Amino acid sequence: MNELDQDLIESLFIKYAKVNTRSDPKSPTVPTTPGQVELGRTIVDDLKKMGVEATYDLDSGYALGELASNSDKELAPMGFIAHLDTADYNADNVQPQIHANYDGADIVLNRKKNLVLSPTQFPNLKKAIGQRLITTDGNTLLGADDKAGIAAIMGALKFFVTHPDVEHSPIEVAFGPDEEIGRGAKRFPAKAFGAKFAYTMDNGQPGQIEPETFNASQAEIDITGTAVHPGDAYGLMVNAVGVASEIVAALPKNEVPEKSRGHQGFFLVTDFNGDISKAHLTIIIRDFDRSRFHVKERLLENTVARLNKQFDSPRIAMKIDEQYQNIGDVIQQHPYVMNLVLDTYKRLNMVPKVVPFRGGTDGNMITAMGIPTPNLFNGGDNFHGPYEYITTEAMVNVASVVVEIIKEHVRQFGHEDVTPVSFSPE
Repeated sequence: MNELDQDLIESLFIKYAKVNTRSDPKSPTVPTTPGQVELGRTIVDDLKKMGVEATYDLDSGYALGELASNSDKELAPMGFIAHLDTADYNADNVQPQIHANYDGADIVLNRKKNLVLSPTQFPNLKKAIGQRLITTDGNTLLGADDKAGIAAIMGALKFFVTHPDVEHSPIEVAFGPDEEIGRGAKRFPAKAFGAKFAYTMDNGQPGQIEPETFNASQAEIDITGTAVHPGDAYGLMVNAVGVASEIVAALPKNEVPEKSRGHQGFFLVTDFNGDISKAHLTIIIRDFDRSRFHVKERLLENTVARLNKQFDSPRIAMKIDEQYQNIGDVIQQHPYVMNLVLDTYKRLNMVPKVVPFRGGTDGNMITAMGIPTPNLFNGGDNFHGPYEYITTEAMVNVASVVVEIIKEHVRQFGHEDVTPVSFSPE
């Protein structure tokens, strides 16, 4: 889309990438790091300069913006969301490197560290040939996850501000903290946001839509043992580590992350520590299908119950907390939210890629608040490390998709595409 301001999108991304917004799971504050506050306030200033009403919400740490409708139609407000924070990798002194008209050759990111970005190792890099490639200097991550999403949304807003003749609904945007550590959306200001439905612009490749996420829970298991001298242990010792090992051994051997994909769920032991007298396990449970998810939870509950029967009194205490639910159940009840994107992709001659997201997003919590929010894409690659990259053209493409979704929303007014949607497990 020629009308999009490519220079603005690139310059905003570079500016935002240089702000250290690494989140900190050990911090009790909201946001967890001061850089996120700095970036949020910077974005609010940029929105205001653009002519978009904006505010920084202190309680939630979200930068919120709204571009009022210019239509006579009663169009439902729609929203776009991206996150401020970056993953658990060095983000201090990010120095984006621009490689204009990338030629497809290896790029030496850092000679001292012998870090080379090569299309041989990363084949997707070939898609960037001829584009303005933006990489790290090898010392940090880049932050395309999710500052590329932020810059693209900002570029889309600029389009509508500078093209007041193009009809649009109320456009709500939100840029929030601590997504990488799963905290930010817990305080999402749904009422202030005001959208009836929204999209997160996070990860992924062009044409992608992720209308499903895992159902997720976490089990915390504590085992109490009895420590005695091993020479006198017969009939007396209860080895807490041994009991914990029995719990792990009872889990299905093939239902683990390294042996699952697509719609397949898994168990994952994320913490195992202890000694003879006490041990602790943390096990996360994931599945897309709600019934299979509960079967997994019951398997763990039954295992604990069976092992406890071996003792005169229970030695194993377990608590299972649900973390989030698959947004697909809600998206199926609101098919327009998904069909709007699919129809837009078709209009743009993009091949739709409907894929399950094997994790959770801010959209899980936001959807649970009554705002259906699937994830689309931000166009970056190799996230969360020194090999991360994005192209300016990819961000412009994301912005153009946002613009076209908003236009399609206007086109479908009064005859919305509510064709039922379904997700077919592999």
